[in-house]
Amino acid sequence: MPYNCSVAFTTLFFDLDDTLYPPQNGVWAAIRERMNIYMLEKLRLPPDKIASLRRSYFETYGTTLRGLQTHYHIDPDDYLAFVHDLPIRKMVQPDAELRKLLLSMRQRKFIFTNADSAHARRILEALELQGCFDGIIDVHSLNFHCKPEPVVYQMALDLAGETSPQHCIYLDDSPRNLAPARPMGFFTVLVGDDSNSGAADRAIRRLHDLPQAMPELWQDNHQP
Repeated sequence: MPYNCSVAFTTLFFDLDDTLYPPQNGVWAAIRERMNIYMLEKLRLPPDKIASLRRSYFETYGTTLRGLQTHYHIDPDDYLAFVHDLPIRKMVQPDAELRKLLLSMRQRKFIFTNADSAHARRILEALELQGCFDGIIDVHSLNFHCKPEPVVYQMALDLAGETSPQHCIYLDDSPRNLAPARPMGFFTVLVGDDSNSGAADRAIRRLHDLPQAMPELWQDNHQP
């Protein structure tokens, strides 16, 4: 869908992990390792099968959690608490520049994540981004559906009180997660790769580059 520059964007949805902070800090790698430990120690799965199972669940269901719920009927809260049990404050540093940028935007802003809100809040506290977002749309509020299931993008709109995806921007580091949102009418921004191979409407290396990529977000929303 072509970008209509006369559209006034009213709401932005931000992915959490590897989008609000750079992947180099190792948080997501540490979460993946905690997933492996959970499958080994809690489910007693063969060590040589874990990596392939996780890959299969990710490709089929969108997340390892969704696959484990389907095949092993695990307690999702126990799983989420286990895999997110990390020293976040040692891994994620405050980002005053990003805080200033977010607070300068008049649009409503939501975290939209496959993680749970407890993990999201810990990330926001470590980044010192408390008060920058209007809400957190997490795996619980999505009834354990997850990106890139098409249904969750409509659920996110409903939870945010939005009626038109054409007035919304979705920012994520994963082209796979952006793909279903784009044909629905969301304006999509790929974060982490600014080469823009066509996976999104815009591509930026990091969120800090958004003012240069989309200066219209800081202009009067009522102006064409």
